[in-house]
Amino acid sequence: MIGLLQRVTEAHVDVDGCRIGSIGPGLLVLACAERGDGESEAERLVERMLKYRVFSDVNGKMNLSLQDVGGGLLLVPQFTLAADTRKGTRPSFTPAAPAADGRRLFGHLLEYARASHSPVASGKFGAHMRVSLVNDGPVTIWLQIGAQSGRKDVPPETAQADDVMRR
Repeated sequence: MIGLLQRVTEAHVDVDGCRIGSIGPGLLVLACAERGDGESEAERLVERMLKYRVFSDVNGKMNLSLQDVGGGLLLVPQFTLAADTRKGTRPSFTPAAPAADGRRLFGHLLEYARASHSPVASGKFGAHMRVSLVNDGPVTIWLQIGAQSGRKDVPPETAQADDVMRR
């Protein structure tokens, strides 16, 4: 499962001209389920995004997490994060989970996030959304959980070793 974290001063998402989710300072996370992902990957992604230290402490170092600062979390489903762009000029979305699995896993991600943190807002799976944000820093971090790792040019054992080192 992929999460693209963006530290924001504010963010919101609109569908059909209606605001369906908004936060003040916190994290906007674009989320994507990949083939083979399950509930455990969704839960691990939530745990990492809530504890990932991307907020500045009193010394200006990124030592504080979303939980530490009590910031908002806006989760937005975005299957295009799984795009395979290795060939040609048109992305392939084969690495993304099938729509039914993606919907189920985004729902689980959202439910688990709401049980673990507040406030949590979200976009709408399958909808055409307009997402607005003010990126703070800017700070944008790619988190990836699970066997897919998205790094098809790296042998699986290397990608797994890299994932262990990042934890």
